[in-house]
Amino acid sequence: MCKGLAALPHTCLERAKEIKTKLGTLLQKPDSAIDFIIPYPEKPEKPPKAQKPSPEEALQWRDSLEKLLQNPYGLTSFRSFLRSEFSEENVEFWVACEDYKKTKSPVKMAEKAKRIFEEFIQTEAPKEVNIDHFTKALTMKNLVEPSPSSFDMAQKRIFALMEKDSLPRFVRSEFYQELIK
Repeated sequence: MCKGLAALPHTCLERAKEIKTKLGTLLQKPDSAIDFIIPYPEKPEKPPKAQKPSPEEALQWRDSLEKLLQNPYGLTSFRSFLRSEFSEENVEFWVACEDYKKTKSPVKMAEKAKRIFEEFIQTEAPKEVNIDHFTKALTMKNLVEPSPSSFDMAQKRIFALMEKDSLPRFVRSEFYQELIK
């Protein structure tokens, strides 16, 4: 629809005006317009912005990946840092597993398990995480009958990898250094 960076603001504005004019015309014709009225859902509520932590709170993240991941601001910051290094698949996998464990419906659980497997676990997956052959095989075996613990071992391996490798790099980053000032 409105593509191309150079033409984006001008073209989209013209397109929006065109749509507004057409809708105005339709709404002035009550007999024929009734078929074209589409219910417009209420504007979705924006999630509350994560509150910036105090320097003391951020300092705790140095020694605890768990505290970092449990803090919405910390998780967002860590994810952004990993994205800047092109290595966000580990934290995305961890978040997907946390969401998966909260799933109650067996049907939804099976759907989520399949998506997580295809996105992160299977060989050549778009965001394949680095887990050993044994962990991958056990995870695949667990997915025959998905349960809340199907990804536990893989998630623990990725957590350990992030704790040993990603967290120290994050703590040395300029962004983190600004948080603790």
